[in-house]
Amino acid sequence: MKRLIIMALVLFISSCATYPSPEVENNAELYYNRGVSWQKKGNFDQAVSDYNKAIEINPRYAMAYNNRGLAYADKGQYGQAISDFTKAIEINPRYADSHANRGTTFQTNGQYGKAISDFTKAIEINPRLVEAYNNRGNTFQRKGQYNKAIADYNKAIEINPRYAMAFNNRGLAYADKGQYDKAISDYNKAIEINPGFDGAYNNRGVAYYYKGEYDKAWEDVYKAQSLGYQVHPGFLKALREASGRPK
Repeated sequence: MKRLIIMALVLFISSCATYPSPEVENNAELYYNRGVSWQKKGNFDQAVSDYNKAIEINPRYAMAYNNRGLAYADKGQYGQAISDFTKAIEINPRYADSHANRGTTFQTNGQYGKAISDFTKAIEINPRLVEAYNNRGNTFQRKGQYNKAIADYNKAIEINPRYAMAFNNRGLAYADKGQYDKAISDYNKAIEINPGFDGAYNNRGVAYYYKGEYDKAWEDVYKAQSLGYQVHPGFLKALREASGRPK
């Protein structure tokens, strides 16, 4: 059944950096900050253009490499994203966010060993980086290592008890272990924190389906669809057949 696992990239927005001179600092920071604004608006090409200029002015601008990497990742250009995260880490080996972002990109490419290594390094540098725990948990989950995944989601939730994504993803891990009541409890919490979390409604609907509670499954399907979620046709077909409803 189609479920939604949530990943988190770390967009590190700051104007704190070291520059060769005040003049260079002002110009590089100007382009960097404008790039951040473009990126927040989803205009990744313009963001890349501004980060390019910031890096041209200050080739040691690790944050600009990190954020350009995020923009490339959003554009699906994963090789270039990894290259930028690697450059940011080369400039600043203690840059936890770049380790985490490169790990997320490796995970997207199915390079799970490299992803786990990067997430682990990010956590070593910053033990409170919740995105790194969440995303390492996702990687363990994709490897079928559900107990390790749950341990990471637990840690993310311990650090941030309002982290809806971690509740959703822990619910998926419980569902993969066949523990549907625990899964539903986690989806409930994710929805309580974020009532517009369409994927959590979908995932809870799948769990209800497996429990044979088809009316509740349909309620969650309708809610997810009302929020704009594209419920997988295969799941809809299975739910129709199991429940005897035409739609």
